[in-house]
Amino acid sequence: MRKIFGSLLFGSLLIMLFITCNNLYAEDVTTVEAKNTEISDNLDLEAVASVFGEAKDLEEFEKKLNDPETQLSNLDLNEDGEVDYLRVMETSKGDTHLVTIQAVIGKDQYQDVATIDVEKKGKDETQVQVVGDVYMYGPGYIVEPVYVHPPVIFLFFWGPMYHPWHSPFYWGFYPPYYHPWRPFPRHRYRTNVNVHINVNNSYNHTSVRKSKTSIQLQKKSRRNDFGAKNPDQSFAKRNEGVKNKQALSQKREIPKNNKPKANNVKKPRANESKKTTGKQVQKDWKPASEKAGLKSKAKDGRVSVPSGKINSKPASIKSGKSVKPRSGRTKQQIGRPSQRSRPKRR
Repeated sequence: MRKIFGSLLFGSLLIMLFITCNNLYAEDVTTVEAKNTEISDNLDLEAVASVFGEAKDLEEFEKKLNDPETQLSNLDLNEDGEVDYLRVMETSKGDTHLVTIQAVIGKDQYQDVATIDVEKKGKDETQVQVVGDVYMYGPGYIVEPVYVHPPVIFLFFWGPMYHPWHSPFYWGFYPPYYHPWRPFPRHRYRTNVNVHINVNNSYNHTSVRKSKTSIQLQKKSRRNDFGAKNPDQSFAKRNEGVKNKQALSQKREIPKNNKPKANNVKKPRANESKKTTGKQVQKDWKPASEKAGLKSKAKDGRVSVPSGKINSKPASIKSGKSVKPRSGRTKQQIGRPSQRSRPKRR
């Protein structure tokens, strides 16, 4: 008896273990989602411009880009199933600061994603342009934010406490707050990132880069390790015939129902196929055949048709003689109906 009970218990444990393993495997499979194949969809530069205006310095800006709670980035260039860490590097010359965002894709391997040109114009004016890298977004894809309030980070650049920022993090060495997450499909990423864009700001799109100094600084510091190994995955190769990310977005937003549908075109009816002169026909008009028949009836005294019109008076009224009623009718004098018997018009 004990042996039977022990075997049953052991069998039930095996079944429970098998079910638990299957459930864990199923959960692990469902968490793996297909990432987006269009690289430029995986980092919204309007969101980058938004959090840049909310950071107090470049260290905090880098933290906002890699925050696992907000998940502003969806880039996985090295295709390891995890979103790449974005480091921030800065170079400056005079009143111009070039802030470069680079994806860490391997040991000593980096890819420029975007740059932020910060240039002082006059005493109280600072110009900001977020420029997408040509490999990632195509040429001339620039977001120019207009902040509703002057960003605090401007004090970092022009204040007495300024010091250049170079991210200390690299492949395999990340800040303690950071842990990578899996990339999402495009629609899920769009839903998530739109929440973190400050709608009080304006985000103008232009193809003209205003800072010539920033262009010179970028030529000296640009990293294109991923693009050099994968030239066929550049924006121009991925989207033939499309200039840049802005043109791609406009192409996607064109509604498909702009073209007229064949079902909506009204077909002419059988009686509408003939051409009309546009003139109204007289209501009491009769064809010539009917007029001839009425005239022939008028000869026997029943109906007279003076001047082509039908006379509603019977002949007996003119002659003053009474007419015998037909069978089934009472004998009475036929004449005009009284005013009371006429139907009232509505």
